[in-house]
Amino acid sequence: MSDLGEAFVGTTEIHDLDEMRSLLDAGLSPRATVRGKTLVRRLTEMYSRSDRFPSCLRLLLDRGAVLDDPAIAAVLLDDPDAVAAAVRAEPSLLRHRTTMVSAFTPLTGAPLLHVAAEYGNLRAARALLELGADPDATAAVDAHGFGGHTPIFHTVNLNANRSDPLMCLLIDAGARTDIRLPGITWGQGFEWETACFDVTPISYAQLGLLRQFQRTERDIYANIRKLLAAAGRPVPAIENVPNRYLYPADGARAGMTPVP
Repeated sequence: MSDLGEAFVGTTEIHDLDEMRSLLDAGLSPRATVRGKTLVRRLTEMYSRSDRFPSCLRLLLDRGAVLDDPAIAAVLLDDPDAVAAAVRAEPSLLRHRTTMVSAFTPLTGAPLLHVAAEYGNLRAARALLELGADPDATAAVDAHGFGGHTPIFHTVNLNANRSDPLMCLLIDAGARTDIRLPGITWGQGFEWETACFDVTPISYAQLGLLRQFQRTERDIYANIRKLLAAAGRPVPAIENVPNRYLYPADGARAGMTPVP
């Protein structure tokens, strides 16, 4: 069982649905724990974001796994019909707040739209907005005054720029791009944890250029252009992207290690 569990951890890095199914068929309990965490937590806490995530989660839930907060299931599954049915049955879900580990932007006291934004689940986000979710709802604020971010903060520098369509959806829904926060702790609890001070959606997007964020320069600056335009600010020509100083033509620069 231990070997099966360790193998399952590897599947969460690439959202390998077929291998997950094979491991469960081989005897891995969907409610098993690996290194102190359930399989569901291993999946939801992994830094990977892809269109395959909902199917992987659905497999676990169908086999008997249980989310810590079942109220967010339809959002994590990116199932707009289930989202609509749940909210119509219980309208207070639009005010529901959840707390879960997030590898990137915190999900602490976060409304459902934040969850959809963090995982890049466009269909769930669209359903929530159509049902009346506030595009500028705020997450919880911690004892240091960090947090209080809106859903758009989850979209501006996500892994592989997965949430670009969702960022545009939020902008079209009227989400503000000029909100300024005392700070956000990115990757809280992980090795790459980073305290980010005095952030706006635009400055938070640009923080994607930090080495530990591992985001692509072209994606970051494309997002910045969209955020500037949405804020009604001039959009200057942004040259030298990717930065030629970091990627010189000769492939090396004395004393520098190119950023991947």
